[in-house]
Amino acid sequence: MINAHIIGWGKYLPSKVITNAELAQTAGIDAEWVTNRTGIEQRHIADPKQASADMAAQAAHAALQVADLSPSQLDLIVVATNTPDYWFPATACLVQDALGADHAGAFDLAAGCSGFLYALVTAEQFIRGGAYRNILVVGVETVSRIIDWKNSICAYFGDGAGAVVLTASDQPGGLLGFALSSDGSGGDLLKLPGGGTRYGITQEVIDQGLQYGQMDGRALYRYGLRAMSWLAQRALRQARLEIKDIDLFIPHQTNATLIRQVAERLHVPSDKTLVNVARYANLSSAAIPVSLCDAIEQKRIVPSNHVLLTAFGGGLTSAAVVWQWSQPLPKRPASVVRRFWHAVWDAQAAFRSRFFRLEHQLDTIAPVDEGEIEETQVPSPTKGEGG
Repeated sequence: MINAHIIGWGKYLPSKVITNAELAQTAGIDAEWVTNRTGIEQRHIADPKQASADMAAQAAHAALQVADLSPSQLDLIVVATNTPDYWFPATACLVQDALGADHAGAFDLAAGCSGFLYALVTAEQFIRGGAYRNILVVGVETVSRIIDWKNSICAYFGDGAGAVVLTASDQPGGLLGFALSSDGSGGDLLKLPGGGTRYGITQEVIDQGLQYGQMDGRALYRYGLRAMSWLAQRALRQARLEIKDIDLFIPHQTNATLIRQVAERLHVPSDKTLVNVARYANLSSAAIPVSLCDAIEQKRIVPSNHVLLTAFGGGLTSAAVVWQWSQPLPKRPASVVRRFWHAVWDAQAAFRSRFFRLEHQLDTIAPVDEGEIEETQVPSPTKGEGG
């Protein structure tokens, strides 16, 4: 039986950090209230020149180094994000180009803050079905670009990226159970109205502030409490495990009080629950993979451990995954030779990208034959044709 195993992981957080005290001065929030009610103390914010693809590529590089894979060995790249660089091309395609993953297909997946778990399950199914062997899954968000920094909503979110590399193996472990859910009737509770086909970018949309995200925090809190608890139980039943079998619980990092209440409903001890919302705030699709990296760094996950992951978000969506960890942690840094080859792969990716960009530019100016003209150009009406 083919199983998918996580053999590489990496995260990237922008260097700029904004504390609650700083937001109190710029956005007028009550810093003490935010800390006491949500557990959030600070958040990382992307540099103005950084976009989601840039952070995703950084996390992907780190994950590939741990996996000791070259980008050319990747078969597929799935990027979970709600804040893409552009509506199209897909952010995953930009990551593919940045990595030089010349054999990989690529697509984005948007499922609110549950996006990474949706993407993880999707990638696992590709591997379990035998379609692909090595898949990169990334969760990335640049939420700072879609929120009003004069509104209190800015206190709840941060920017960052996390990535994992999955590979096929006949060894036991990997995904043991999962549950996905959606409730579109609650879509208005967390949305970005402007910029889509419902409300295009017009002066009226901008005047109304519809280009910024909107959130009903109280209703979302209650939905998250129900959804994460319920789906976690469903995933456990599918895995044929009980909560006592779980070694680490990684919930969506949105609110410390909510995390505690979900853990209490599931009867998960506090020492088995990972909480890092104080450092990052809500990273949306990046929250789970960044938390997974933190858990590995803290040696809270060892081979054969059972890990329960849950999330909820805009859509409304929710997800839960039970994963059996199977890959031993690296015992020593990569050798000088391996680090050299990874540097070579990075340089090759940059050269390859420039080469193909030049090729595309030449395509626009190169002479074309008559058949190409017929297929790519719409003829102008001649005299006597048309109205």
